[in-house]
Amino acid sequence: MNREEAMPLLDDQPPADTSYSLRQLLIFLIPSLLGVLLFLTPIVYEEKVTIGLGVMADALKAGFSDWLPAIATALLLLSAALGLFGSLLKPRWLTERRALNDLFVLPPLWLALRVLGGLFAAMTFWQFGPEWVWNANTGGVVLKDLAPVLITFFLVAGLILPLLTDYGLMEFIGTVVRNVFRKIFGLPGRSAIDAIASWLGSGTVGVLITAQQYQKGFYSAREAAVIATNFSIASIAFSLLITSFMKLDHLFVPFYLTVVVAGLAAAIITPRIPPLSWKKDEYVAGVGKQIKEDVPAGTSLLRWGLLQAVRRANANPSPGQMVKVGVHNVVDIWLGLLPLVMAIGTVSLAIAEFTPIFNWLSAPIVPLLELLQLPEATKAAPAMLVGFADMFLPAVLGKGIESELTRFVVACVSLTQLIYMSEVGVLIIKAKLPLNLLELFVIFIIRTLITLPIIALMAHWIVG
Repeated sequence: MNREEAMPLLDDQPPADTSYSLRQLLIFLIPSLLGVLLFLTPIVYEEKVTIGLGVMADALKAGFSDWLPAIATALLLLSAALGLFGSLLKPRWLTERRALNDLFVLPPLWLALRVLGGLFAAMTFWQFGPEWVWNANTGGVVLKDLAPVLITFFLVAGLILPLLTDYGLMEFIGTVVRNVFRKIFGLPGRSAIDAIASWLGSGTVGVLITAQQYQKGFYSAREAAVIATNFSIASIAFSLLITSFMKLDHLFVPFYLTVVVAGLAAAIITPRIPPLSWKKDEYVAGVGKQIKEDVPAGTSLLRWGLLQAVRRANANPSPGQMVKVGVHNVVDIWLGLLPLVMAIGTVSLAIAEFTPIFNWLSAPIVPLLELLQLPEATKAAPAMLVGFADMFLPAVLGKGIESELTRFVVACVSLTQLIYMSEVGVLIIKAKLPLNLLELFVIFIIRTLITLPIIALMAHWIVG
């Protein structure tokens, strides 16, 4: 028996033989290093900080920019038609295939949202029906700005995400930083990957990783809920965009330092109070607990992490099967997530654009902003809540504020709230993470109340 045959894979007990061959090591190293290069390595491209995944997605978006709104409309209409066909007729050839059944046989609410997404896309693309749907600041934002990014970004991310998640890198990192993350955040060490991927790439990538790890039994319900709402942080690229839009470019370094400090405070406090503290450490039914980060006595942390990574990498399906899974992920996002983004995003933006609801809801925040000695508190208050609809809206509302101090605070708070329904919030719900709409809004408010005083204090020190 050779060394490859002697090494057991993914059992629950430490292997008697902790050796592995060079081939087994390379099966872990090569895909994982590619994943690190594409997802986690910051590069400067065309005078902006981004990652390899971002460059690929941007190139794809630039190449098809004129066609993407039409492609998005076609996908949304196809999704609505297939959803109606599958949910109403339920043909056997469709229901007997689990992947197709999950995608096209829908509960009434999800079917209604999918049809609404297709209808909103058609109304926006051809500009008919109520203006609040197809206006440039509502449906136009979702179909022409957000949908093209999601289509291209998730096409690339969905296909190459297994490099990051399924070839042992999460096992290695999870084992090495386990003690730190357990003590500070009460989370598995592998959640560090979610945070890094979000930080350098996109919050949606972080949520996508979390959802996959939860469904595979590597996160409990509590851990998945905590990670998705506290570690899917805004990327460096988006942060640069916000500071540029709000004319805070010259303060980017202290600005991002403020976001990091406030974000860490929220990540420590928020999981320890309801509703996150009420979540149970239960794993997906039928899958059970698959994670094992404990280190046997007498084995170094680094050695055990490497062994776990090699075992995970060598237990993976073939590259062809991984591509098949990646294609399914892309189709699920295009036909399952995109309609929800179109439906919920358009309605949320319409409420912010055409009604005073956010002004009414934000009225209690005005005294708090005045207590924190922030100028133009009345203008800033709606920007503190409108981020729940879309992450970019606080910048849109806050751009006209004259006080640099207040603009600084509005921009920082918008990046630490994390939960916005036009994208991340919908993805959390669609991915069947253990959170509902009300809980997401409560967590959004909690994070706002935690980070706002910290940001205001640092802003007075930095901006003056």
